[in-house]
Amino acid sequence: MRTALLLICILSLPFAYGQRDWDKVEITSEKLADGIYVLFGSGGNMGLAVGDDTAYLIDDQFAPLTDKILAAISSITTKPVKFIVNTHLHGDHTGGNENLSARGGIIIAHQNVHSRMKEPQGRGGGRNIGALPEITYTDRMTLHLDPERAMYIMHVNNAHTDGDSYIYFPQDNVLHMGDNMTNGYPFIDLNSGGDIDGLIKNLNMVLFMVNYETRIIPGHGPVVSRTDIEAYRNMLMTIRTRVKKAKDEGGSLEEVLQMGLSAEWDAEKGQGFIGPAQLIESVYKTVD
Repeated sequence: MRTALLLICILSLPFAYGQRDWDKVEITSEKLADGIYVLFGSGGNMGLAVGDDTAYLIDDQFAPLTDKILAAISSITTKPVKFIVNTHLHGDHTGGNENLSARGGIIIAHQNVHSRMKEPQGRGGGRNIGALPEITYTDRMTLHLDPERAMYIMHVNNAHTDGDSYIYFPQDNVLHMGDNMTNGYPFIDLNSGGDIDGLIKNLNMVLFMVNYETRIIPGHGPVVSRTDIEAYRNMLMTIRTRVKKAKDEGGSLEEVLQMGLSAEWDAEKGQGFIGPAQLIESVYKTVD
């Protein structure tokens, strides 16, 4: 029942977005390194990289915000946005694809993003929000911002979805994690290949990639550090261990949901889009 209700909420998001007062949304930016910025608005956090000849945008929020996003970018650089990288398929990260593609932008994403965005949604038969990627990759690819700086796009383990990408700027010491890191409990999208074990592996990967000076852009919330990733990983590992133990001992999903296995983090992390019940259910259904 809980899964069905969550799915209904997700499928209803396009309708809800249509009811928002987009005029009230402000696009703000924060400089993370020379030529590297994070942009905040309504939806997934965006990254902006300024190269020799062009600008590269990571995720693009919702279609009604495209003009505001481009205006914010124009206050940073006059170089055109030629490439848009999607960290995954969800509409709060890809909703501006159509508008940016129409203005000459080239959409890049993992092959699984392209495949899933072609699939009809459960409601209305339309495909997911956003134009399809024009360039896809299967493992990793590199875009060269200038002769000295690169953007590495890498597919990671199935976690939030099965098309998650990290975007890493090694020379600038900046990483965009998409929704593998958020300011609350993670959304493990069971309908798009999400998996708790993959998420924990991806968080461990970050701890090997970065240092304590790395600026890390999460999918939602303020910029974080290696210390924040470590704490987030430890929380999820503890919850995973508790859920697996209860499941292995024969506990049904309904029984495990009543055990309070995430209680010490619920007040801080469980008050957003994903509450404790949704997290525990997704862990229960994907833990190996």
